[in-house]
Amino acid sequence: MFEILSEKLSKVFRGLGSKGKLTEKDIDDALRQVRLALLEADVNFKVVKDFIARVRERAVGAEVLQSITPAQQVIKIVNEELIATLGEGQSRLVPSAHPPSVAMLVGLQGSGKTTTTAKLALHLKNSGQRPLLVAADNHRVAAIEQLVTLGKQADIPVYNEAPTVASKDICAHALTEAKRLAATWAIVDTAGRLHIDEAMMEELAELKRELKPDEVLLVVDAMTGQDAVRVAEEFHSKVNLTGLILTKMDGDARGGAALSIRWVSGVPIKFIGIGEKVDALEPFYPDRLASRILGMGDVLTFIEKAEKTLDEQQARELEKKVRTASFNLEDLLSQMKEVKKMGAFGQLIEMLPGLSQVAKRLPEGMEEKQLKKVEAIILSMTPEERQNPSIIDGSRRRRIAQGSGTKPQDINQLLNQFRQMQKLMKMGIDGKLPRNLMGMFK
Repeated sequence: MFEILSEKLSKVFRGLGSKGKLTEKDIDDALRQVRLALLEADVNFKVVKDFIARVRERAVGAEVLQSITPAQQVIKIVNEELIATLGEGQSRLVPSAHPPSVAMLVGLQGSGKTTTTAKLALHLKNSGQRPLLVAADNHRVAAIEQLVTLGKQADIPVYNEAPTVASKDICAHALTEAKRLAATWAIVDTAGRLHIDEAMMEELAELKRELKPDEVLLVVDAMTGQDAVRVAEEFHSKVNLTGLILTKMDGDARGGAALSIRWVSGVPIKFIGIGEKVDALEPFYPDRLASRILGMGDVLTFIEKAEKTLDEQQARELEKKVRTASFNLEDLLSQMKEVKKMGAFGQLIEMLPGLSQVAKRLPEGMEEKQLKKVEAIILSMTPEERQNPSIIDGSRRRRIAQGSGTKPQDINQLLNQFRQMQKLMKMGIDGKLPRNLMGMFK
């Protein structure tokens, strides 16, 4: 996610950090590079213009120019303005006072709408809700079959009828079934189109009038950039959206849609899709995404994933070690098998401060190979070295490299990255920015 943008911003911040005191010209030069990076990431021009103006207004003030750490202050401002652009706090689903609540998912074909419908239902189920999936896409028989299959995989009931039945009738019958099942949410998959047209919008508007949903969520492909923003504006003007779900975020190396769509459309992002599996849906947190864009990781999401995968005792121990910055190489080794259950290794290490740059350097399919290499290095250490890596000197590095079939520089790289991760993890989980932000842009 955001690989290209993150790398370019890191380069800008490294340049600022090398200057010591900053002048107004230094800031203007840096912001010119930030503006180019955002435009190249396909961020909407108006969004970029407004963002740069806000950052500059704050960055040329006395708080920055007279600070003893001006570069860190600039990064702090960029982080805060990124959060503001992405929508400040988390935007949650708003349930009905009288269940079942109804969420109507809309979007173009190819955006991942049907899969996302099932993902949202599973997310609600895992949150203690009782969802019912409703296959109301009677324009595409395959969509009905797909939703039924996904429902079986997630053990979630699916209401469906013959494609010849009108969507509004299917939904009316589904709500009756939802009440019978005591479902708390009915998640409705509506028909998508290859392009936006009046007939499509009128059909959706009519369905909305009949259904009276609590949520109207647009599923949009993040990788389409400015097209995603245009689609969101069109749908919002016609059916009054309550939220957005950005799919294929794991493949979005630029980030233009995520950074533009909330600001331009005024509609909050509520979830992001980060993979093809039915559990690959995350609630959207603007502060966490800003942190990922700036290469600071996302420890809170990492811990949440751990809590879902590990047993309660393991999760508690892991969180305690992270909070007290006592997570050592022995712990890393013992957790590796568990960590692999939590998802793609590359995505996971992206969430850990100090290791996000490692994830970007991993070629596709290299995650497992890299994991085995790390395991081999740690297994070649003595228990004392794993508990206290600071004792590893030159001769120990050579011994560990020989034992693991690696090079001494591989040992150095792992130790440096681990020290950085260990130092920043506690700050990340407490929701604080590290005092020395420049450490993340080495």
